[in-house]
Amino acid sequence: MKRRILGGTGISVSQYALGAMMFGALANEDHDECVRIIHRALDAGINFVDTADIYSRGESEEIVGKALKGRRDDVVLATKAHGSMGPDANHGGNSRRWLVREVENSLRRLGTDYIDLYQIHRPDPATDIDETLSALTDLVRAGKVRAVGSSTFPAEQIVEAQWASERRGHVRFRTEQPPYSILARGVEAAVLPTTQKYGMGVLTWGPLSAGWLSGRYTQAADIDLTGTGRAAFERHKFDPSLPENALKLQAVGELTKLAAEAGLSLPHLAVGFVLAHPAVTSVIIGPRTMEHLDDLLAGADTVLSEDVLDRIDEIVPPGTDLNRADSYYVPPALADKTLRRRAGADLAGR
Repeated sequence: MKRRILGGTGISVSQYALGAMMFGALANEDHDECVRIIHRALDAGINFVDTADIYSRGESEEIVGKALKGRRDDVVLATKAHGSMGPDANHGGNSRRWLVREVENSLRRLGTDYIDLYQIHRPDPATDIDETLSALTDLVRAGKVRAVGSSTFPAEQIVEAQWASERRGHVRFRTEQPPYSILARGVEAAVLPTTQKYGMGVLTWGPLSAGWLSGRYTQAADIDLTGTGRAAFERHKFDPSLPENALKLQAVGELTKLAAEAGLSLPHLAVGFVLAHPAVTSVIIGPRTMEHLDDLLAGADTVLSEDVLDRIDEIVPPGTDLNRADSYYVPPALADKTLRRRAGADLAGR
């Protein structure tokens, strides 16, 4: 397994990171099997494991903690905070109040006394970035965290965080974790160039685009919108009757043919594409089963030719998200219409 340096930290990480979102109630409830999957990944040369407090409400972190007993010193361990972990409004977000408390919860669940990379899972419009970075700085100085990063931050907020760190003397985000796949290339326009400008490491997630590039979907009939799976839960990202998803299905068909011509499986083509970008340090693979892991490991040495990369650009143009929902972040100014409209009294007085 090839290694790369993580964002100027000097930490050597494998080009594949094992994502633990599928471990626990969300997908695979068999803890013993999940531990075996983690051990198989470590034995194959993966030394980078990524999880989050919100994954199965802490269960994923607990499973990772079990798996790393006796192997912790050889693993670069990353987790995240931000998502709601309880009914109270203060049981989530990016405030000092929450982060100082939640890092202790993650340490306990993971069975360790330090976290190599502590990431802020999403931006929080209610919390000043200075407040967040100040808390993270104290966690680093206390030895509980080695480095900090962001996840799914837009380019302008990555820049704001870097400036705040420089002005106030805080630790800075060393990494960004964006969604990135052939079908969701929006981060190529600004996020990835911004990370390169600031020397940040990039660990991408979703290389198979929520299963679209797994080989599972070859026609509209393959997409089950009535069951209990992801397609039913996130219909707006899968319903083939929606124009943006029809475009994804068309692209998958063309990419499947391209992969066959190149002598590759579609998943290997998809992961190879992400690793080809010079900004990317590691790509997070998130297997649910041992079979999924073994299939992805078999493609670890895949290197795409210039001709194949050019063909991919023709199928899905650079910087394009075929479905905007696959960016997984909606700025408050778009999500809340009141932020785009003056109050009635103000309008009347104009």
